[in-house]
Amino acid sequence: MAMQGKCLVFSAPSGSGKSTIVNRLLEHPELRMVFSISATSRAPRGSEQDGVEYYFLSADEFRRRIAADEFLEYEEVYPDCFYGTLKKQVEQRLDEGMNVVFDVDVKGGCNIKEYFGERALSIFIQPPSIAELERRLVNRGTDAPEMIAKRVAKAAYELDFAPFFDTVIVNDDLETAVEETLNRVKEFLNV
Repeated sequence: MAMQGKCLVFSAPSGSGKSTIVNRLLEHPELRMVFSISATSRAPRGSEQDGVEYYFLSADEFRRRIAADEFLEYEEVYPDCFYGTLKKQVEQRLDEGMNVVFDVDVKGGCNIKEYFGERALSIFIQPPSIAELERRLVNRGTDAPEMIAKRVAKAAYELDFAPFFDTVIVNDDLETAVEETLNRVKEFLNV
C-alpha cells in the first residue's frame, strides 16, 4: 500500500508573500505536493472550470453538504457566498500518497490542523511589520486605498492567530523565507 500523504496548511495576512512561497515549494517535485481545490457557491469567473480552480456548488447544495458534515472547514463570506474544503477530495489525494497543500484563512487553517492533528503541518507566513505589509499592498497596485485599509485592519486581527500554528515564518526577505519554509516542509515530510 502507498504511503499516506500529509497536509501542509498555509495561512497569512494578505500581502505577506504566502502565495509566492507556496508556488516556489510547488516547483519541487520530490515534495509530491498537490493543491487542495476548494468548493464555492459563487459562479465561475472567466474561464474557471469545475474541479480545476474550484468545485462550484449552489448555495443550497453547499448548505446540504455542511449539514452532512462533508467539509473540513467552510465560511460564509457574504450571504449565500460560501467557500470551503471538502473532506472527500482531500482524503482521496492523501490516499494516493500526495501531500495536500491548503492556502486558507487563519480560522480554516486552525480547523484543518485540529482535524488532521500530527498529519498536518500548519505554517503561518508573517510580514515583518504591519507598516511593511501596508507598503507591499500599496506597491502591488491591485487594491484601492479603502481595500488596503481593510486588509491592513484584518491583518492585525490575523496576526493574533500566529501562536496557534506549528511554525511561524517571518517573510522579511523572500529568498530566506522560501528556504526556511522549504527546510521545515522537508523535515516534516522526511524528504
